[in-house]
Amino acid sequence: MGGVTSSMAAKLAFFPPNPPSYKLVADEMTGLLLLSTFPHRENVEILKLPTRKGTEVVAMYIRHPMANSTLLYSHGNAADLGQMYELFVELSIHLRVNLMGYDYSGYGQSSGKPSEQHTYADIEAVYKCLEEGYGAKQEDIILYGQSVGSGPTLDLAARLPHLRAVVLHSPILSGLRVMYPVKKSYWFDIYKNIDKIQLVDCPVLVIHGTADEVVDCSHGKQHWELSKEKYEPLWLKGGNHCDLEHHPEYIRHLKKFVSTVEKPPSQRYTGSRRRSTDQQLEKLKNQSNYAEKLMVSFDQVERSRRSVDCCLEKSRKSVDHQLERGRKSVDRIRTG
Repeated sequence: MGGVTSSMAAKLAFFPPNPPSYKLVADEMTGLLLLSTFPHRENVEILKLPTRKGTEVVAMYIRHPMANSTLLYSHGNAADLGQMYELFVELSIHLRVNLMGYDYSGYGQSSGKPSEQHTYADIEAVYKCLEEGYGAKQEDIILYGQSVGSGPTLDLAARLPHLRAVVLHSPILSGLRVMYPVKKSYWFDIYKNIDKIQLVDCPVLVIHGTADEVVDCSHGKQHWELSKEKYEPLWLKGGNHCDLEHHPEYIRHLKKFVSTVEKPPSQRYTGSRRRSTDQQLEKLKNQSNYAEKLMVSFDQVERSRRSVDCCLEKSRKSVDHQLERGRKSVDRIRTG
């Protein structure tokens, strides 16, 4: 039953471009792998990586000479590396990061058939290549998941406690929740991101278009609300599911995010955390001002009390004196 359900879910969830937008060819001079529609670049490498599921995925690694971070990008549905190539090159340049993108099993020229479990094995193979082949450290890696790519991204992020950061671009709460507003997770659902986002320990940036008709913006907002370490989200007004990269705010916000997470953790007061800290400081300030006013009030009361006590003491002595004079006068009359 589980296999049947998984097969049905795969048919509903995955739409690899058919035919693929590129072919793999070998460069005549170097023998290196190339995507057929793009010329050789010195800083771009094309690889085929084996996965634990027995498939081979095609990946591309873009090197930036001034990079301090490496972005591992899991693309959205109905796309492959040929369609993502130019965007990946631009992101590497503008963000000053190394970038690794890949095609899921059954996408582009990657072998096998697409499935939830295959995508988990796919991203593990790519992450392993970054560590072993390029010397990337977990602390320097930013995972980026777009739409369906948020599934493998969060599955891996939930198991890596020392990641630099995570970017969720039009993320899904789960496969079923894209189609129906269900309130709980069912065993046959796929990509149960709603349960995994709460396990991510690094800063999380959420980007979503307010006019997204494929994955409602509420998915992105709930991801942000459930994140442990929130970064200021980017809600692109009027943005739909496939055009967010064309908004000027997109690249500006990403650059700011990467710059922030590359700082030491003690200097990362970002977005909501900064606002929260400011609110706490303001609250403490107000409490301090209130305490000062209260002390002034207490001083005034104390001075007033002392003044009254002094007046009462004088009045009491005056009355006592008058009573004593009256008593002596009566005593003289009696003895006279």
